[in-house]
Amino acid sequence: MKGRLNKFLLIWAILVTVVLFGVGIFEVVRLFGKTNLFARKTNTMPAAVSTEAPTQEEETALQWEDDWVKHKGTIYDYNEDIMTFLIMGIDKMDDEVKEVYGEINGGQADALFLLVFNPHDKTTRVIGINRNTMADVDIYDAYGNYVTTYPAQIAVQHGFGNGLEESCELQKRAVSNLFYELPIHGYAAINMSAITTINDAVGGVDIIPDEDFEIKGYEFKKGETVHLEGEQAFAFLQGRDTKLMGSADKRLDRQKKYLTAFINKVIEATEINPTLAIDIYKAISKQMVTDVSVDELSYIVSTVSKYSFNMKNFYLLSGKTVMGEKFEEFYPDMDAMYDMFLEIFYEKVQ
Repeated sequence: MKGRLNKFLLIWAILVTVVLFGVGIFEVVRLFGKTNLFARKTNTMPAAVSTEAPTQEEETALQWEDDWVKHKGTIYDYNEDIMTFLIMGIDKMDDEVKEVYGEINGGQADALFLLVFNPHDKTTRVIGINRNTMADVDIYDAYGNYVTTYPAQIAVQHGFGNGLEESCELQKRAVSNLFYELPIHGYAAINMSAITTINDAVGGVDIIPDEDFEIKGYEFKKGETVHLEGEQAFAFLQGRDTKLMGSADKRLDRQKKYLTAFINKVIEATEINPTLAIDIYKAISKQMVTDVSVDELSYIVSTVSKYSFNMKNFYLLSGKTVMGEKFEEFYPDMDAMYDMFLEIFYEKVQ
């Protein structure tokens, strides 16, 4: 009995040691991630400007600061603690990202989302950007030489790079400029070929379509719950009929519905499997270009997993889609966009 008890205690001690060691490694990785993120966190602030001049009383009594703006009678202060990440869905089906050469071969960013984490009110917000949004795009020739800056669909900016970090930096700058030179703390550009892997990693996603439609051989019925898995998820997120006016707008609405459900599914699944995000990261690593490391992701996930997120926290730019000379063009309502920008990235000065 004594020998068996000692053996049991030895096994138990080994198991406890392994668990504690695993937790310790995770904590070390998480702390490294926090250090790295804050070490490279930009100290710049957006170039937002006041739409109304502050009164002399406001400037004196409130000791006016450089990052304050006044809009519609309210004074706002930029929230420097917010962390913002750009997520890009690249229209490539390659199983591995690779460097490309030549003009506009880097792939277009068909899906563009800003992921915003606010530690002050513990919320996660997402901004969906229409791929046809007209913005200043830097044009480069086939040899990588800068030619000019010209208004074009924002999604094409990624194509003027080499398909790797260069393309991501170009796209990040274009999105930042669209949002008043907003600081963006990291990015991930993911080939569309990774959609099925990401979707199935959380066990699929349940969606209730808002209308009847058919895409890539899959039928979806209004009001009927569908469990998206594999290629069906890919069709729901990526498919659109380019012959129909506003097809990109409809697809973005579907993506909003899907991502809301997906993010909530990830939050739930992470409580059971804290390394889920890391597992997905590793599974799609060859199909992705990112400047966020594993340790930084570990810190982000462990920090924001308890943040609230719902459909109200998902924003789309309001505006108008028109037919240009060759392609559709989306023009944001700049007044509404500025209101949204201040609501998300600024706080009211009391």
